[in-house]
Amino acid sequence: MQKIKSLMARQGLKSPQESMADLSPVENLRIPSKEELRELRELPIDPQAEQEIIDSIEEVYFSSDSFDMVQHELEKLPPELNLQELEEYRDTLKKQQDAVSKKVADLILEKQPAYVKELERVTALQTNLQLAAVICTNARRQLRVSKEGFTEASLGLLANQRRRQLLTGLLKSLRTIKTLQRTDVRLSEMLEEEDYPGAIQLCLECQKAASTFKHYSCISELNSKLQDTLEQIEEQLDVALSKTCKHFDILHYTKVQLAYSLLDKTQTAMDQLHMHFTQAIHNTVFQVVLGYVELCAGNADTKFQKMQYKDLCTHITPDSYIPCLMDLCKALWEVMLSYYRTMQWHEEHDKQDASPTPDEAAASDEVMVDRSYVKKKLEHGLTRIWQDVQLKVKSYILGTDMSNFKYDDFIVVLDVISRLMQVGEEFCGSKSEVLQESVKRQSVNYFKNYHRARLEELRMFLENETWELCPVKSNFNIAQLHEFKFMGQCHSPSISPSRQSASSSVPLQEERSLFQQFLQDGNPFEMHIEHKEEETEDVLASNGYESDEMEKSVYQDYDSDSDVPDELKQDYIDEQTGDAPQNRVSKESQRGKKKSDYNLSKANAPILTNTTLNVIRLVGKYMQMMNILKPIAFDVIHCVSQLFDYYLYAVYTFFGRNDMPVPSPSLPSYGGREAATARVVGPACLYESSGLGLISSRLRTTLNRIQENLIDMDSLGENSGVHGSAEDRKEKVPSPHLSQLVVLTNSGTLYGLAQRVVATESLVFLAEQFESLQSHLDTVMPAAKKPFLQQFYSQTVSTAGELRKPIYWIVAAKAIDYEQMLLLMAGVKWDIKEIMSQHNVYVDVLLKEFEQFNKRLSDVSKQVRIPLPVSNVLWEHCIRLANRTLVEGYSNVKKCSNEGRALMQLDFQQFLMKLEKLTDLRPIPDKEFVETYIKAYYLTENDMEQFIKNHREYSMKQLANLVNVCLGSHINKKARQKLLAAIDDIDRPKR
Repeated sequence: MQKIKSLMARQGLKSPQESMADLSPVENLRIPSKEELRELRELPIDPQAEQEIIDSIEEVYFSSDSFDMVQHELEKLPPELNLQELEEYRDTLKKQQDAVSKKVADLILEKQPAYVKELERVTALQTNLQLAAVICTNARRQLRVSKEGFTEASLGLLANQRRRQLLTGLLKSLRTIKTLQRTDVRLSEMLEEEDYPGAIQLCLECQKAASTFKHYSCISELNSKLQDTLEQIEEQLDVALSKTCKHFDILHYTKVQLAYSLLDKTQTAMDQLHMHFTQAIHNTVFQVVLGYVELCAGNADTKFQKMQYKDLCTHITPDSYIPCLMDLCKALWEVMLSYYRTMQWHEEHDKQDASPTPDEAAASDEVMVDRSYVKKKLEHGLTRIWQDVQLKVKSYILGTDMSNFKYDDFIVVLDVISRLMQVGEEFCGSKSEVLQESVKRQSVNYFKNYHRARLEELRMFLENETWELCPVKSNFNIAQLHEFKFMGQCHSPSISPSRQSASSSVPLQEERSLFQQFLQDGNPFEMHIEHKEEETEDVLASNGYESDEMEKSVYQDYDSDSDVPDELKQDYIDEQTGDAPQNRVSKESQRGKKKSDYNLSKANAPILTNTTLNVIRLVGKYMQMMNILKPIAFDVIHCVSQLFDYYLYAVYTFFGRNDMPVPSPSLPSYGGREAATARVVGPACLYESSGLGLISSRLRTTLNRIQENLIDMDSLGENSGVHGSAEDRKEKVPSPHLSQLVVLTNSGTLYGLAQRVVATESLVFLAEQFESLQSHLDTVMPAAKKPFLQQFYSQTVSTAGELRKPIYWIVAAKAIDYEQMLLLMAGVKWDIKEIMSQHNVYVDVLLKEFEQFNKRLSDVSKQVRIPLPVSNVLWEHCIRLANRTLVEGYSNVKKCSNEGRALMQLDFQQFLMKLEKLTDLRPIPDKEFVETYIKAYYLTENDMEQFIKNHREYSMKQLANLVNVCLGSHINKKARQKLLAAIDDIDRPKR
């Protein structure tokens, strides 16, 4: 700017201000000629190059007029000066100066005409101003004359009249001001009456009136006072708003909202409301928990008030845990219900104001904005408030170790939390992941300890069980037990037991949400206590027997039992035995009583023990927990399977293991190809070999799995060299021991047959109950874990009936003296020359043994009902052992004639004829086994060789004896050697 001024000074030009100062009416303006300006311009250069030079000038040169360019350039000089560089830099600056000068000159020349024209206008303006000054001077002179010409009296009258009017208006104003000053009393009265809209309306009107008289000095103080009063009203209004968070009142809330609308703070009110709800949740839970903590602490000098809520929850005692949880949920319900009713109020209010009047149409846009904001804020607040509730309840749940809670108490906790999660789902559609995770953590911890204790308890029950029959009614069903009532009340596993009880008693309430049911009165968390009343169970028979009339009436009642779920009433057929479940008596079995089903006149009640009943109850408790808490469903079902596994393993260990001495020194083996491969020549090995043969591969795999995964073998002193980890052993249970009160060695009781029947059939009954529960378990089992459930049923539950064979085989092996029969057969002469018409004595002895066995079986049936499948298995075992003993006896014969063979057939036919009168079992087991062996004596050499290859069910000794006895009659020595070699070839791969 200084450069431009200096350039203008050299050219004789002046700024417009200087030009105006120098102007005079008679002075001519000096206008530079075009020739003078043209001298400033150098030879023309490239405009682009000129612009580049100007652009290269530093920005600092254009910063301000006070810029010292000399000082700037001197500061830029380097410490060591170079003449050539300085000259080059000087030339650059000179070029920049020349370019700027030329640019300025061009601009001056460009604006010269406008500059001249403006100066002409300024000159004309100066002339007009001089003329205006003359006119003003004349006017002042004339006004002075006019003033002197008026009389002061007339002007005084006018002044007095005007003063009177002013004073009259002042009096009115003073009266109004006096009224304004007295409004604070009325405002206080309205605030006490909670008439917030009226107080605000009055205060706003006073403020409007006060603004009319703001020119008075006293009004400023009144304005300040009114403003303070308005702020006080807003504070009380905020307090009133906070009260709606716990106890919503429609009239109260309507007043508050109207007051905020008068203040034009609807959105602010909604923000404050959400803040109050958050604070209400925190204060509510803190006060509830603090009350119980201080109550339990007594006079303990602990500063609980200053504790954080999370730390305070850790001081809740187990006795006060559930009451505190109930009160906590009740209080939180009140807060959420208030929020729900707040949303309802706004929805109804919006519907009522949906059609505005013409006067309101102008402000409708602003109202719609407020409504939209309020609606979004309320919808967003649902999730936020529920999240706060979840976090508070989570801190409470995790603050106490519930692993030692009683089962009923823990179920109450789960029930309350389940109800709370239902509230959350209805409140904002939340799945309550926070609550589910916290409850899952506590449940897994609790259930692990609970299940461990129950397994130990089950072991104690089993070790003290005398396997006596528990007398239950003939129509007994697990649905009659308290633990399974929840299944009869509601098939849906997603509803908590307390809600199921409520829904069963009030069906119409199922269609309404909890907020609709308890909108005006009541609390969903009070229903748990109301429906906790115990009902009496009626499952035990008075004396273990029931009359036919009673049984008939019971069956009629049972058939019309509509509250039992379908899955608990369905019939099915046992895969192993083909019989229907024993807890349902078919008409056919009532009409046709078979001799094999002993003592059917007794009520056909299920066979089970007290331990069985306890296991069933325990399963019901587990299912209740699983029904309430879906996330741990797999863990619960896994533990349920362990209960069944341990019971099955105990029954096998007590009654099915081959660890007792067998009276007979030698018995033949049977049991199909598996048993035959043992090649038992001396019956001393029969007990073990046949026992193993009777256990199917599926049952053996199941028993091995149970022993490996569930049984702590180290506690028995087994596998002393290999000890599992402490954690693995903690998950296992020691193998149970049979009570010393149970005697299995007395022949008079058929070696504890009554106890064996009760144990085995109670296991079968337990398996039947598990089968009836399969569909229910399948509905709650996670899809990824369903193969485990299917495997459990197909490989474990279905094998319960298979334990009958090894358990009852032990009785069959010792009930009849097969050794005596072998000795009697050894004394018979078989190389007779004539056909006999009288059978041998050993047949009568054997039949007497069977008659004695039948009598003992009848005696046992007086103690406990022996079902048809059990008697069939017993008779099948005894007959098989007898037939195989016959074959063993025949194989001990050294010499035998054709007449002797006929005598063998006669003996066997006599045995069959008498045996068929003792049992209804058809066909007689192993009948073909004996007949085929007897007829084999008549085979030729070629047929005998084929017989040896095809009939590997016979032992090598029996086949070899067959060949040796036939020597001389129709087989020569060469053929004998050939046949014996064929037998040896068959036996070689088995060695």
